[in-house]
Amino acid sequence: MQTTDLGNKESGKIWHRKPSPATRDGILVNIIHNTSEYHPKVLRFLNVAFDGSGDSFITGDHQGNIYVFDLNGNRFNLVQRTAQACTALAFNLRRKSEFLVALADYSIKCFDTVTKELVSWMRGHESSVFSISVHASGRYAITTSSDTAQLWDLDTFQRKRKLNIRQSVGIQKVFFLPLSNTILSCFKDNSIFAWECDTLFCKYQLPAPPESSSILYKVFAVTRDGRILAAGGKSNHLHLWCLEATQLFRIIQMPTKVRAIRHLEFLPDSFDAGSNQVLGVLSQDGIMRFVNIQTCKLLFEIGSLDDGISSSVISPHGRYIASIMENGSLNIYSVQALTQEINKPPPPLVKVIEDLPKNKLSSGDLKMKVTSGRVQRPTLKPRESKIQTRILKQDLTSNFENKENELSYGLNKKRLQILLKGYGEYPTKYRMFIWRSLLQLPENHTAFSSLLDKGTHVAFLNLQKKYPIKSRKLLRVLQRTLSALAHWSAIFSDTPYLPLLAFPFVKLFQNNQLICFEVIATLIINWCQHWFEYFPNPPINILSMIENVLAFHDKELLQHFISHDVTSQLYAWPLLETVFSEVLTREEWLKLFDNVFSNHPSFLLMTVVAYNRCCRAPLLNCNLKDDFEYFFHHRNNLDINVVIREVYHLMETTPSNIHPDSMLDVFTALTKGQYPVFNQYPTFIVDYQTQERERIRNDELDYLRERQTVEDMQAEVDQQRVEDEAWYEKQELLRKAEETRRQILLQEEEKMMQQRQKLAAAKRELKIKEMHLQDAARRRLLQLQQDQREMELRRLDDEIERKVQMRDQEIASTAKDLEMRQLELESQRRLYEKNLTRSQEAVAKEIREEADAYRRKVHLEEDLFHRLIDTDQTQSQKAQQWKEAEEKEFHLRSEKKASALSDASRRWFLKQQIGAALAHAENPSPKEVSGWRNEQGDLGRLPRTSQLHVSETDSSAEIPLNRKAVEWDSTEQNLMKKVRNLRQRLAAQARSRRQAPRLLAT
Repeated sequence: MQTTDLGNKESGKIWHRKPSPATRDGILVNIIHNTSEYHPKVLRFLNVAFDGSGDSFITGDHQGNIYVFDLNGNRFNLVQRTAQACTALAFNLRRKSEFLVALADYSIKCFDTVTKELVSWMRGHESSVFSISVHASGRYAITTSSDTAQLWDLDTFQRKRKLNIRQSVGIQKVFFLPLSNTILSCFKDNSIFAWECDTLFCKYQLPAPPESSSILYKVFAVTRDGRILAAGGKSNHLHLWCLEATQLFRIIQMPTKVRAIRHLEFLPDSFDAGSNQVLGVLSQDGIMRFVNIQTCKLLFEIGSLDDGISSSVISPHGRYIASIMENGSLNIYSVQALTQEINKPPPPLVKVIEDLPKNKLSSGDLKMKVTSGRVQRPTLKPRESKIQTRILKQDLTSNFENKENELSYGLNKKRLQILLKGYGEYPTKYRMFIWRSLLQLPENHTAFSSLLDKGTHVAFLNLQKKYPIKSRKLLRVLQRTLSALAHWSAIFSDTPYLPLLAFPFVKLFQNNQLICFEVIATLIINWCQHWFEYFPNPPINILSMIENVLAFHDKELLQHFISHDVTSQLYAWPLLETVFSEVLTREEWLKLFDNVFSNHPSFLLMTVVAYNRCCRAPLLNCNLKDDFEYFFHHRNNLDINVVIREVYHLMETTPSNIHPDSMLDVFTALTKGQYPVFNQYPTFIVDYQTQERERIRNDELDYLRERQTVEDMQAEVDQQRVEDEAWYEKQELLRKAEETRRQILLQEEEKMMQQRQKLAAAKRELKIKEMHLQDAARRRLLQLQQDQREMELRRLDDEIERKVQMRDQEIASTAKDLEMRQLELESQRRLYEKNLTRSQEAVAKEIREEADAYRRKVHLEEDLFHRLIDTDQTQSQKAQQWKEAEEKEFHLRSEKKASALSDASRRWFLKQQIGAALAHAENPSPKEVSGWRNEQGDLGRLPRTSQLHVSETDSSAEIPLNRKAVEWDSTEQNLMKKVRNLRQRLAAQARSRRQAPRLLAT
């Protein structure tokens, strides 16, 4: 078997060589987790869960470390540290890499194994979650705690439904049936209900099991096809239910070694179509037995008494079994290796004690006959009304050499005593198991249950007042155990030291009350022999035995006790009634009772003598009785091993005539089935005390009843007197209240009159104020209107000023434009003069040329004339003077026409300029000004005709136009004068407009 220590590694290999599991145990690998700190310690695994494929599983330890193991890949990885213990796991979700873990703080978390991140956090439980069941689709999950079950949607991680129950009932388990949409809920009162997942409608309820095999169900298992339900509890019986027929069809009894069933799980098979036939049964001894529910054969088993199993999980495909061992390690089993020799006939240790018909309407019942350990085929039997029984018996032919020394479970008392003497104590791991074997406890579940069903005994109802134990659980277990002892034998209800005697055993066996009761009962029957013969006094006979032994072995110490008036009731009885629990530690007490239970009942009495002898030095120094009392009720400094060795020495050296074993019977175990009758006490005293107690109780009840009646009558009288006084007081209060209210009414009327007067005065004042307000409002309105008018006038003034300023600006701009126009005209005049000069020069030149030509012509004509007419000089001179006169007249006439044309042109230009200026002064605007400028520009230009043809006598004669310069001075002076007149008129109009608002205001 390979062993893998996870240590502080976060990942690694599961095994370092290929595993070869043996057929004997089938273990692939044993996984442990030890820390490598300064103080190394073992981290215990608590839960394990397979994924849907069955090749990987997750497990968590008590410190919250969660590992993923991949069996195919031979790898493990640490996927989460939750820092708190996990109480349940689920790894078969829809998203394969996610898993659910229930933690110790009652929360459920979802993590991702790949990203190692928290996916969701679900809260809602108020107690620890011990089960998580996932739907076959992986969409829903049911989490179960002791007080509620909750249905979650794993897509949104929101709670859909919550199962609420009464606190007195409690939940055992709630889970989904495999491959179906049904929820099965199992409660602590053995009721089982089936619900529809979507509607939560109750489909059916299983009937109660038969009374002949009635057990309280604790664990459950369902086959893969969801047809068969297996249930078990604190019994060796297994109930098989047919869920389709909703009835119990088989009861299987496990071997006698099985007293309680801790876990059930069906072993899947690839070829059974979900109708699993092999059931794994984990019992209280830590062994998981796999049984065929049809043939009732024990196929194989895992675990052992030395290495017990705490819990197990089987993979979905049935190839692996993961088991958490009692030592906290994890074993992985190979089912294939375990089932290699399954055909070999194992010893028939299983018996079916009841086989119920699957269908009540069937015509016959099944009956199975079993002989010599072989299971035969069932044969049909005629119709019967009885329930048939099938029993598998084991032949026990072994002979015992020493029946007295042989114990149950194959142990031998002599060998145990040798082991005890060698080591001084039994191994802690096996101590309880050895004690149960030494005491030969019968484990009568039915008898003990009947004692518990009687409830708490009246003698121990107020146990917490006398023994205030901090742990409520421990107090409850102690109360139940003492009540069971009192119901078993009446004397124990009056035994004052019984809680002191039972307390150490209750604290040791508080998780198993049956074993606790039987250990105490065995102790009382054997080691407390003759204790009750002098009841209610201490056992004088037993104390005398102790005193005789002490006198034989240590007379000095006994004489010291006698001299200080210390009796055996002080130095022996406190040790016996507390079974040394007050003077020893837990480890010392366990070591002592290892020896007590392994020897004769007289060993306990010898222990008292040995304790006194081992403590003789401090006891001889004690002189006060209080010191002795304190000494025997508190722990002292001594070695328990020395005390035990002294006990064995006393057992061997004490003479037989005073040895307690000659006066005490040998060990007698409790009878199986029913507990023996315990009457080793003076019954008449107990009966008398019981009768007296009953009489006193009845007298007390009568007295209490009478006192209660008197108190009730006195209470009624007092109540009547109180009611009468209250009525009179109420009447007086009502009268006073009426008088007070009358006074208040009168005062209110006076106040009302005053208020009315004040109201009238207030109305008058309000009316006056209203009139004043109206007058003030009217004045404010007039003032507002006046202010509005003034504002309007100021606005008009501002507008007029603005208009005047605009007009002034426009006039100024017009003047500037006129000046610019004047400059343009000046430049045009100069240009015209220049052009005229050029024209005149050209005309003059032409005239000169014409004159020259004419003179030449005249000269020629004169020459010709002189030549032709030489004779008539006088005539020619006259003709020449006439021609010069005509030329001068022509020149004068031409100049007059040119001058007249120039004057007409100037007059037309001035007329146009004056008209445009007047129009602008009446209605000025920028557009008009610009147009006016364009118009002036156009009108300022003279006609493009450069010559006028004037002809009086001869039309062919051409006279140039611009032969004389145009005179502009007089025209410009007239224009400027008109502009000044226009400005004066505009200023007068502005002054008249300014004076207009003042006239309106006055």
